[in-house]
Amino acid sequence: QVQLAESGGGLVQAGGSLRLSCAASGRTFSTYFMGWFRQAPGKEREFVALISWSGGSTDYGDSVKGRFTISRDNTKNAVYLQMNSLKPEDTAVYYCAAARGPTYRRDEYNYWGQGTQVTVSS
Repeated sequence: QVQLAESGGGLVQAGGSLRLSCAASGRTFSTYFMGWFRQAPGKEREFVALISWSGGSTDYGDSVKGRFTISRDNTKNAVYLQMNSLKPEDTAVYYCAAARGPTYRRDEYNYWGQGTQVTVSS
């Protein structure tokens, strides 16, 4: 079992940057693909990024490509989301999640954190 806890959210002006962290418990962290999702008020939770077990493979949602970077450190049981050139439409609660394989589908992620709020002002 994996327990996840996000941190690093906050209020930032448009064009600014934030780095989200997700701390994981459990000795099997390195065997999971890790993903970031986000959910804005009144909208469905959407895929943001994912990273493979080793960190050698990543993928991103179209709306964040070129601006966000996902990374992980298996020695620290952590995954990160570096967010640059933030836009007001990036405002959402951001969640990290763990899955057994590479997937964009939120229903295929087994474990979720509680989320961290990111607010981008214009």
